[in-house]
Amino acid sequence: MTLTVVPVQGIPEITEGADLAGLIAEAATGLADGDILVITSKIVSKAEGRVARVDREQAIDAESVRVVARRGPTRIVETRQGLVLAAAGVDASNTPPGTVVLLPEDPDGSARRLRKALMDRLGIRLGVVVTDTLGRPWRAGQTDAAIGAAGVAPLRDYRGTADTFGIALEVSVAAVADELAGAADLVKGKAAGIPVAVVRGLADLVTEADGPGAQALIRPAAEDMFRYGSADVLAARRTVRDFTGDPVDPAAVTRAVAAAISAHAPHHSTPWRFVVLESAAVRTALLDDMLAAWISDLRGDGFTEDRIARRVRRGEPLRRAPLLIVPCLHAEAAHEYPDDRRNAAEREMFLVAMGAAVQNLLVALAVEGLGSCWVSSTMFCRPVVSEALGLPPGWEPMGAVGVGHPAAPAPDRPPRDPAAYMVTR
Repeated sequence: MTLTVVPVQGIPEITEGADLAGLIAEAATGLADGDILVITSKIVSKAEGRVARVDREQAIDAESVRVVARRGPTRIVETRQGLVLAAAGVDASNTPPGTVVLLPEDPDGSARRLRKALMDRLGIRLGVVVTDTLGRPWRAGQTDAAIGAAGVAPLRDYRGTADTFGIALEVSVAAVADELAGAADLVKGKAAGIPVAVVRGLADLVTEADGPGAQALIRPAAEDMFRYGSADVLAARRTVRDFTGDPVDPAAVTRAVAAAISAHAPHHSTPWRFVVLESAAVRTALLDDMLAAWISDLRGDGFTEDRIARRVRRGEPLRRAPLLIVPCLHAEAAHEYPDDRRNAAEREMFLVAMGAAVQNLLVALAVEGLGSCWVSSTMFCRPVVSEALGLPPGWEPMGAVGVGHPAAPAPDRPPRDPAAYMVTR
């Protein structure tokens, strides 16, 4: 195989409405069947009018759907196109002062339109890749990657084929569209003012149909092991009250408990215990006993049967969950004092540590892709729960956590102004 990458010289400054396909066809002389044009997204954006006279930070806000990570002024975000990159791809270079260039609204759509226009004009079969510069979380430096593609197979799947030793490959899928982008970047470059390159020698990657585009390179959220960055991992915890019937991976629960027991605690103690209820029979028996105790309390309070029925519905999410976790406080390390004031403060220290552990648990479950809800019911009938679960002496149930796969995405949380909850002295 002979592979060549040729820079396309002579493309002028692009403005809104420019005939980009015509300009490329004129500059890229000698294009042949099976060639792949690799085009910097900035000139696509300029031709499509994606240049805004707006503050850069405001543009980043508008183009972002979530912040993945933040350090100082630098933000790694997910864009409306599903891309994860720094500053939402908003670029203030090579554009008039006071303006910024945004990514194409639909990079795959842009690639398809350019491909059609070029093939209609030239009568040959071409591939088109639209690129932008991305950093990598575990590697220094940046490289170009495909954000749009047409007529190019974006992935080459080697799974099921054998390596040189005859061993079947199980996970090898090459991101060839990204490899094309990186190769072309070697002859383009921002400073050189060369926004287009031709890759020749890979005609087997060029398809008759436009294909799935670069969208195929974006890993689905459910398969993303690094979905949550430092900026949004806490916000990932949402209360989920409806679950699917899918089983919960015990290993994921164990990892979540490991995160829970990393919480702070008084006196270098370990005051947390977690009872994991995998058995449907055990869960049902516990919830039935708790329900009977709750109804008895409400009747003693003088509630009508209708009001009781409405009130006990609050515990129904625990019945819908395929797994329950009962966090328990075991404050054996608490100090004893001769007065109630200090004893009360001592207990509060352990309660704060228990709350931190429960919060860690809920966040870790969310990171595992699991939904959860914390319901306080067990705190109101501790003797009943202790007997139903056969808890050791000194284990105090501190609510119950329903765990499972969410039946639907949790609704957005209303924004809250931190200033409403702060006092500065």
